[in-house]
Amino acid sequence: MSRFFDFSHLRGDIFGGLTAGVVALPLALAFGEASGAGPIAGVYGAILVGFFAALFGGTPSQISGPTGPMIVVFAGVFASLSGDLSLVFATVILAGAIQILFGVLGFGQYIRLVPYPVVSGFMSGIGCIIIALQLAHLFGHEPEGGGTIPALLEVPHAIANPNIEALGIGLLTLGMVFLWPATWGRYVPGPLAALIVGTLVSLGMSNVPVLGAIPTGLPEFILPAFSNDTLLLVLEAALILAILGAIDSLLTSLVADNMTRTRHRSNRELIGQGVGNVAAGFFGGIPGAGATMRTVVNIRTGGATKISGMLHSLLLLAVVLVLAPLASKIPHAVLAGILVKVGYDIIDLSYLKRAHRGPRFDLALMVMVLSLTVFVDLITAVVAGVVIAAVVFVKQVADAQLAAAAGENDESKEGLTDIETALLTECGDRLTYFDFGGPLSFGAAADLGHHVRERISPEHHTSLVLDFGRVPFMDVSAVLAVETIAVDAAHAGKHLYLCGINSAVAASFEGLGVIEHLPNHIRYTTRLAALSAARDWIFENTTSRGESDASSPPGGRAAA
Repeated sequence: MSRFFDFSHLRGDIFGGLTAGVVALPLALAFGEASGAGPIAGVYGAILVGFFAALFGGTPSQISGPTGPMIVVFAGVFASLSGDLSLVFATVILAGAIQILFGVLGFGQYIRLVPYPVVSGFMSGIGCIIIALQLAHLFGHEPEGGGTIPALLEVPHAIANPNIEALGIGLLTLGMVFLWPATWGRYVPGPLAALIVGTLVSLGMSNVPVLGAIPTGLPEFILPAFSNDTLLLVLEAALILAILGAIDSLLTSLVADNMTRTRHRSNRELIGQGVGNVAAGFFGGIPGAGATMRTVVNIRTGGATKISGMLHSLLLLAVVLVLAPLASKIPHAVLAGILVKVGYDIIDLSYLKRAHRGPRFDLALMVMVLSLTVFVDLITAVVAGVVIAAVVFVKQVADAQLAAAAGENDESKEGLTDIETALLTECGDRLTYFDFGGPLSFGAAADLGHHVRERISPEHHTSLVLDFGRVPFMDVSAVLAVETIAVDAAHAGKHLYLCGINSAVAASFEGLGVIEHLPNHIRYTTRLAALSAARDWIFENTTSRGESDASSPPGGRAAA
């Protein structure tokens, strides 16, 4: 047993798990109600995802369950599939299976490469969506149709015709969740206090919409089903849920790492999240992911191992078995107020407050992703953000590499020994030396041949040395760029010398047939050998050495 569970933090795990469970209860009910599947589905999701993600996951202190981003997507799935439970929860099961596959294939390390402005944009967009979906509920109204636009269109009507009792309860809830003192939160979390107080106050009112009857007992097994008409919709929704859940969970894992000074296992975490979502789908629970707020609460109250996450789920199970009938009296406005606070916390206000002092492109990218998230859909927002960010980054790297190739850097001779510097000085304009300085991106490769041609004067340059000593690998674009340089050099009568080619680069040259333009006699192991060979050829074949020396600037010509 000790191989699977660490009992050295048992006291802290008990306190952390119980506290996280108390915090999770109102959120699970609110998320379940917002999803369309019902409040009990939110609790089942918190129980099943929380238990199995803790048991099989790779972040010991993480608490998992329904989260705002997952509910936004799941609510859309529930509405688009007309509430057909066999199809809806087949989507959840498939999403969990995809997450397991992500973990097995080792995708965890790549999911974390999403740029921060993209993450900030879609998280903030989801926060805006959650708030928009709950505004009408605060006034005692129910939006017609699902989605952000119908919810926003209902707001003016709700403001003009408010349910005063529901609005009072909603405002009371908002006041409590936003103003609840942190010192009190150590004993009673703000959302739980708002849930209890708001429900008790509503008992004396007659016109407040409430949750109504909630099932009790253990969840029933749901047999998933697929149909030809909805297969593509289910696959697309499952993929979105899987990717979003993976990103959400791994971001929370990073938060946990920073707090505990540990390092999570990303691929194992994906497997754990996948197992949890598969279990939730089979038993009617809404999908979940790593929950940042509940994880922080768990760690601050002593939770350190997977035992805390499992205890959090067991507490929620006990609540379902015993206290579910009491939850039927909870007003919609109370849950709406709690969710508005959740949405507010998800919006990345800390970045927005200082974004104007950072790169303008990053701010524009964040706003674009936020807008696409709110008004189009999440997958479009993330894909567009990642692609644009990647293209811009490649352009920046390419510009830097081409600037180096063009000799615009002041450090063009960095790393050269005194002997090598003397050789370059002696050869003057007859020799140009290119040190690629690292991996060549395909963005730089596209214009590399052009920049080399510009650097070489047709009148004076007779030789060029290409140094691959700091190039660990080359893709197809870079290899073909080198081929272009070699062919151009041969046509122009220039003598080419290569040095520092490792086995991986040589294999790329060989595999793509470029090696025929790079014969053995021009390839040297060291930079000094290549520069010496170029120098020897220049002076053995120069008829007017004095002219060469006179035309050369002090220090020779070199490009890093």
